[in-house]
Amino acid sequence: MDKCSMKPHVLCIPHPAQGHINPMLKLAKLLHFKGFYVTFVHTEFNYNRLAKSDGRCFLPGSTDFRYEVISDGLPPTNPRGILDLPSLSLTLPVEGLRSFRELVKRLIISSDDGAPPLSCIVSDGVMSFTIEVARESGIPEMILFTPSGCGMLGYLQFERLMENHVIPLKDESCLSNGYLDTTIDWVAPMGKIRLWDLPTFIRTTNPDDIMLNYNLESINNTSKADGVILNTFDDLEHEVLEAIRTKFPNLYTIGPLPMLHQELSSSNLSSFKSNLWKEDTRCLDWLEGREPGSVVYVNFGSLIIMTSDQLNEFAWGLANSKYHFLWVIRPDLVDGGDEAISKAYLDEITDRGLLVEWCPQERVLAHPSVGVFLTHCGWNSTLESISGGVPIICWPFFAEQQTNCLYSCTEWGVGLEIDSDAKRGKVEGIVREMMEGETGKRMKESALRWRMRGLSAVRQGGSSYTNFVRLVECLKGGVSSD
Repeated sequence: MDKCSMKPHVLCIPHPAQGHINPMLKLAKLLHFKGFYVTFVHTEFNYNRLAKSDGRCFLPGSTDFRYEVISDGLPPTNPRGILDLPSLSLTLPVEGLRSFRELVKRLIISSDDGAPPLSCIVSDGVMSFTIEVARESGIPEMILFTPSGCGMLGYLQFERLMENHVIPLKDESCLSNGYLDTTIDWVAPMGKIRLWDLPTFIRTTNPDDIMLNYNLESINNTSKADGVILNTFDDLEHEVLEAIRTKFPNLYTIGPLPMLHQELSSSNLSSFKSNLWKEDTRCLDWLEGREPGSVVYVNFGSLIIMTSDQLNEFAWGLANSKYHFLWVIRPDLVDGGDEAISKAYLDEITDRGLLVEWCPQERVLAHPSVGVFLTHCGWNSTLESISGGVPIICWPFFAEQQTNCLYSCTEWGVGLEIDSDAKRGKVEGIVREMMEGETGKRMKESALRWRMRGLSAVRQGGSSYTNFVRLVECLKGGVSSD
């Protein structure tokens, strides 16, 4: 009998966004390392994007790790950007569900290529409609929630906020009249947290808002899963995780996934990558020529969009700080595509600034020349920064980024928040403070401490390492509650 046909077969399906694909792929590689046959599911649109950004990611590097695709229901011309999330949230539970059902039916039966029958599913928390298919098929399913623990705890409040008539907002004025400073006090680990600091999908006047209800339904669906996986570690979010366990007792905290992946990774899957944009590796050589801690790294993630005025303010704030900086500017970063990067600006930052469209962020944050990270506070970026021991300047935009910002600045002591309406003088000042001020020094020390605690968590005997071993045992055994 072929060795592959004897392996447990896990299907891993992320939400089709960069920040969801990355952690799911790391988990898939880790499960492969532990003896699983892996089917990794992309949407057809993203599969084609990956092939264009880096064709090497599809080179056959393994006989027991393969890609499959499903439809997301949107036309090929749809760009799948942040403004298209509501449309995607309507089509995925219909066309995505139909397509996923067909795929699972096919994988349950051993295929001609020697793949074993499907034995378990790991689905993204916002792809939880897949639980319907898992239940129909008698296949156990676990949920990987890609937000932070504190972010997930924020989402868990949506139902009560609606029951208490705190949301939806009464009218648009609530967005600017101080209403979002209203605090709630029923979430013990969060103290008196403001509405402003909760995931931004609550900022709607419409009870039928697509994104509010999609996320509420995702959280409710998760209770039907066989377990919940979080990309965090116990030391970082202990009290928050204890609160989540009251709702989801079968909880597996296995982060930081970048660290656990480095601890256990195998080289035979190095060609399997997940970037929807082509990485510009010139930046690594550029960083080599800089002094330790001398570079500001700037990246607002894979979905955020900004106005040309906002880009301009950040651009000149960075230039005026006189520090070296590496800035990721995606082709679709500016709403409308009218970028504010002029020739005069490029002349101004010659030899001090490098602008790229995308980069290998984990390698950048691990580089000794990087002194601070100006970020949108997406959870992957936040954890990768902690993994690199790099403090952060926080400019949160949407979803649970506001919650991550709050915890980074208050609980973990690794960040400073910059005003949402960031002006160049403020950008310059906060960069200087983080790079040379006493506050920046304290943040750096704190980031390094959390890095060491993260390393302890993923090493043999650590909490995340132990939880991952437990997760593997449960998935191989068909998943049973603790």
